Amino acid sequence: MKIGIIGAGNMSRAIVIGLISNKARPDSIMVSDLNEKKLAELNRYGIKKGTNEQVVKFADVIILAVKPNVYPEVLPEVADAKKLIVSIAAGISLEYIKSVIGEDKRVVRVMPNTPALAGAGMTAICSDGAAEEDIESVKKIFGALGKILVTEEKYIDAVCGVSGSGPAYVFTMIDAMADGGVACGLTKSDAILLAAQTVFGSAKLLLETNMHPAELRDMVCSPGGTTIDAVKALEQDGFRAALIEAVEAACEKSKLLKK
Repeated sequence: MKIGIIGAGNMSRAIVIGLISNKARPDSIMVSDLNEKKLAELNRYGIKKGTNEQVVKFADVIILAVKPNVYPEVLPEVADAKKLIVSIAAGISLEYIKSVIGEDKRVVRVMPNTPALAGAGMTAICSDGAAEEDIESVKKIFGALGKILVTEEKYIDAVCGVSGSGPAYVFTMIDAMADGGVACGLTKSDAILLAAQTVFGSAKLLLETNMHPAELRDMVCSPGGTTIDAVKALEQDGFRAALIEAVEAACEKSKLLKK
């Protein structure tokens, strides 16, 4: 399977790294971008570089990894391609894509996130009736970047709110936890390590045990201990409500982008 990527940003780099880490041949991947510096950063992986036109001719699967505002320029360039088109942009619906390139085109939409750069991404996949073979191809590509979830497009805005934008919430939380550690006498570097590994380990434990988050939280909250006081402080300061509102805000912005 030859894979073409239009756009050479962070997500493109994550896809390239993930594929090559999973034994894909570098010469089976071609990337295009107007920014030569971004393309040059991908030289180390031994992939092919080309123009958008060359990517369209080369690839079996074409991944559109450009910003939503660039789609009106890029979509006409893939309109005549009888290839599988994969969109990773927030706010760009399957209906809109097909209105430009044709209703008969093979299109799958995905919503990945930046932890894909570390091979620990979360990608949601949806289509409007794509062939199972095409879905499997997309699962194979993005499964190389972390975990995948096949869902319906009507849920993609919510996916954006939870996992698409979610890394920003987590990084903010880690930074705040580290600042708390500094306030208690730790160096910032030690505090960041403690906080980041705690977040990583907690997520890993949840995924591996499949236990409810509240059940795992209760395991840490010993009667009369330090943790229950900390959780009480979080509740008093609106920690849960703030996160819920953040997800809802990102979800609503994703809906607005479609307009």
